[in-house]
Formats: sequence, C-alpha cells, structure tokens
Amino acid sequence: MPRRVLVIDSAEAPDEARAALAKGIEAIRAEFALPARFPPEVLRDAERAAREDHGPGPGRPDRTDLPLVTLDPPGSMDLDQAMLIERRGSGFRVWYAIADVAAFVRPDSPLDREARARVETFYLPDLRIPLHPPVLSEGAASLLPGEDRPAVLWQLDLDSSGDLTSVEASRAVVRSRSRLDYPTAQRQLDAGTAPEAMNLLREVGTLLRDREALRGGISLNASVQQVVADHDGWRLEYRAPLPVEDWNAQISLLAGIAAADLMLYGQVGVLRVLPEPGEATVGKLRRVARALKVRWPEGEAYATLIRRMDPARPRHAAFLTEATSLLRGAGYEVFDGQIPPRPIHAALATQYAHVTAPLRRLVDRFAAEICVSLCAGDEVPDWVCAALPSLPALMESGDRRAKAVERACVDLAEAVLLRERIGEVFEGVVLDLNDRVDWDRNGKPDAGVVMLREPAVIARLDGHDLPQGAELRVRLVTADPASRRVLFDWIDAV
Repeated sequence: MPRRVLVIDSAEAPDEARAALAKGIEAIRAEFALPARFPPEVLRDAERAAREDHGPGPGRPDRTDLPLVTLDPPGSMDLDQAMLIERRGSGFRVWYAIADVAAFVRPDSPLDREARARVETFYLPDLRIPLHPPVLSEGAASLLPGEDRPAVLWQLDLDSSGDLTSVEASRAVVRSRSRLDYPTAQRQLDAGTAPEAMNLLREVGTLLRDREALRGGISLNASVQQVVADHDGWRLEYRAPLPVEDWNAQISLLAGIAAADLMLYGQVGVLRVLPEPGEATVGKLRRVARALKVRWPEGEAYATLIRRMDPARPRHAAFLTEATSLLRGAGYEVFDGQIPPRPIHAALATQYAHVTAPLRRLVDRFAAEICVSLCAGDEVPDWVCAALPSLPALMESGDRRAKAVERACVDLAEAVLLRERIGEVFEGVVLDLNDRVDWDRNGKPDAGVVMLREPAVIARLDGHDLPQGAELRVRLVTADPASRRVLFDWIDAV
C-alpha cells in the first residue's frame, strides 16, 4: 500500500503551518500541472446532465426496494458503491450498486473530454481535485442516502466456500438507506451492536479473504501515514487499516474478478494486470527480511509471510512498506477478439478489472459498460470500442502522476510538521539504502531511508555504513517546506 496523507481538519492547525501547507500545495499543483477549476462548458454540461431524468424506465428497472448501504471514510460525498448482502441457502447473494456515470456523461461531450484529460481524482492534504464536477461526483451521480440514483447493479451469488456461482450486471435505479463510515462500523462490530448488514459483511469479507489466501494472493495490510489535527496543532501518526476496510475491499475485488470473468468470456475488455515479481525482487525482499530480523523460513511463499505481519510492530511495518516492491509494474491490458496470453493480476492470483470507482477513475466507466452489454447479450457500444486502445496509456499516465503527487504531498506534510524541530533526536529503523534515494537532492552515496517510530515519518538519512534494519537514533538536520526536503543524520544505535 502506498503512503498517503489525510488531513482531518486543517482549520485547527496553527496559522503558520496552514499557510506553509497552502503555499506548498499550490507549488505542487503547478509542478504537476494539476487542473484547477472546471472549464465553463464542462460545468454547463454537468448541470445539464444533473437535471436530466434518470428515473426508472425501459432498461432501467426500479430496484429501490433493496435496502442498500454505503461504507466509506468519514465525510465522503463521492459515493461510488452501495451494497446489500443476503443469505441464500448455504451461500450468499451480494447486491452491489455502482454509480452509473455513463448515464450522465455523453460520449465526446465536454464532460467526457475533460474526464479523459484528468483521468482520475487527485487527493492532496486538504483538498481533492475531482475527476467530475461536484454537482455530479458529490451530487446527482453519487449514491447518497435517501436519493434515487441510476446505477450498474451487480448480482453476485456465492456458494458456501466463497466461489462465484452466477454473475449479472444490469442498469437499475437504486436508493441507499444509510451512509456508514469505517470507524463507526468497526466500533459497532467490536461492541456487538452492528446492524446485520455489517455482520454479513464481516462474514463474507472473511470468507473472500480466505479464498484469496488459498489462491496465493496477497493483501498488504501496511500502515499509512496520517496527518491528524487536534487542539495542540498537528501530529503525524501511522494508522493500520481497520478490519472492516479490508472486508469492504473484498466486496470490491469480488466485483472486479466477476467483471474480468465476463470480459474474458466475451473476448472484449480492459483488465488490470500485474506480472509476477522477478527473482531479483523477491531476493531483495529476502535480504530486507534478514536485515529487519523478520523470520522467513525457506519454502514459505511471500504471500504467506505477508499475512503474518503485524503493522503495529515497527519491524513488520517496515517490511510491509518494502513489500510494496512486489506490486510494481501494474498496468492495463485491452483486448477485442483475442484474449491476452496471461491476463492475471499476480497480487490477487486471478484475473481482475476496475469497475467499482467510476466517480474517481476513468477506466471504470468503460469497463462497466462492457459488462452490462455482455450480460444483456448486446454489442459493446462503438464509443467504448473506439476508446479501448487509448485507455492503457491514459490510465498509466494518470497513475504515475497521482503517485508522484502523493509522494510530493507526503514530503510537504512532513517538512511542514517538522520545520520547528531541527536538531531534535528521534528513534527509528533503517528502512532502505541507496537505490531509493533521490540523488539530485541528497548527493550522498551512503544515504538511506529511516522510518521513525514517532512521529510517523519516512525520510532520507545521512550516515556511514548504514546497517539496514538497525534501530537507531537520528537527528533532524533539514525540514524545508519549499523544497519538500526532510533529512536526518545518524547518531548511534538504540
């Protein structure tokens, strides 16, 4: 899992920190040419689409009888997914409604062209740069509670072992009953007061997670860096994902696997693929495990080891951060009439497609349209087929920019929050050595990366003969928001 920054409420931050963060964000927006406002013609097109009638009709039955709920981070308004899980004999039926963005975005319209230029939603410390105008992404197209919304409704039937037995994807009008958030749902589950929807999510999510393990798939339960505002200012901390987040992700993965199955059967689609990590990558991860004193018995698969890691333990958290190297090289594979030779996502150990986040990711709109057409026995629309060849390059370019923006935002937040602490001493663990250091900034052949225990910082480290995996004390020597540069100097071992 990549690092990311979440700012809970920047209004509570000290004025100086807020000003430095705002200035740094503007610099990042300019550096990466991030779009600012939507052009007037795009906003007019979005307003037009929001006013249109998207109620029940031919090809879009009324399924507002389904008591769907959404589950997202607190405060989310761009709600892509709503779910309902039912028992069905010894198995389950999962109803999964996905925002039908294609109902609002006409091919080659201003909205369509702008979405292709943006590719995806960008997340910065205290704002989002959305893929679609908020009148749609947080309004007419979002699966907000109590509102009738057009959706692509997936019916996913599972047997008692978690295997898919049938799949349907069709258009419908749905209405979410309530908007749930992760922390509240987890507290209710822990206390035994959760609604039945969340109890079934835990049961099915656990079943699907077990199926993933049997396939040899991996889910990196790595901690993320989080910026939290409180009455004293800001602090950086590590946050391990809640179990309910993983169970919810398993439902999304289930839909993506089902979508890929449909596409491969119909011999047309766009898959998310990831090659198996090479021997060199796995070999390096073994060396990291030895350095961090993480026990990795001969013959144990890396997927099994990763599942044993506890992100609350510093050495395990460091190993999980390094294990993201196994996920490098992901891309998109388009096909029309000839199935790709290896249409597999190695981390999931199965085929997979992106279909569950169309409000935030361009490719999902096209992939969902393919699945609806295949289930109905219809030809895939010409506008989808015409766009397919360009999607991999568009998405890969957008992914690269999003990751670069994410890294820049993390560096900025660390520099802002540490800038008054030059000279202080911290404890941490040496995470990595030369190959991940930005030499243009450091120019030090003996530099590395240190992961602090507190605050939650992963930053550059100067030193001599750095022992990877060593616990040590370091002194902060640079924290410059303008350059987004944070640098520590080695003092001694802990």
